[in-house]
Amino acid sequence: MLLTPMRYKDYVWPHNPATYSITYERQVALHKVPFGRYYMQDLGQSCRIMRGEGEFAGPGAYDEFKKLASVFYGGGPGLLIHPLWQIANAYFTSLQLEQAPLPDYVRYSFTFQERYDGYSDELTAAGSAGITTDTTKDALHTVVSGDTLWGIALMYGVALEDLLAVNPGIKNPNLIHAGDQVVIPC
Repeated sequence: MLLTPMRYKDYVWPHNPATYSITYERQVALHKVPFGRYYMQDLGQSCRIMRGEGEFAGPGAYDEFKKLASVFYGGGPGLLIHPLWQIANAYFTSLQLEQAPLPDYVRYSFTFQERYDGYSDELTAAGSAGITTDTTKDALHTVVSGDTLWGIALMYGVALEDLLAVNPGIKNPNLIHAGDQVVIPC
């Protein structure tokens, strides 16, 4: 099975990281009752934490790591798209070299933290000038070989989350097939 590459903002991994994990946490307040036990209160779910490790190998490996580092330095939230996991609006919170980098080999680890306060205008597609849609009804896009939902969203100047909202039949946003019909919101 050929998986789409992992991406964050405008950076696309040349090959997916070797490991990837998601941690779900719940905040619980703990209060000791005098001469008794503890009282616990569920404060709700906290953000998901997504961690992984990977490597760049071959000519230009360190240059590829520097490209990833420049995305880290950019700050702010962005869409994190992994080929198998749910898309997340996340902050890139850590990037670490796991050994001394070599010109042809770099091993690294990373951490992303999901943002729960919803999506904002800063995540809408850029570079959509010149693309027009009928504002009175939704349009249809027929998927061709090589299309991705991210690319379709950029093509039509819509946010990826809006595209997913009007296409509830798409269960895995990283798996679409040539010939599929994708509704484009007006």
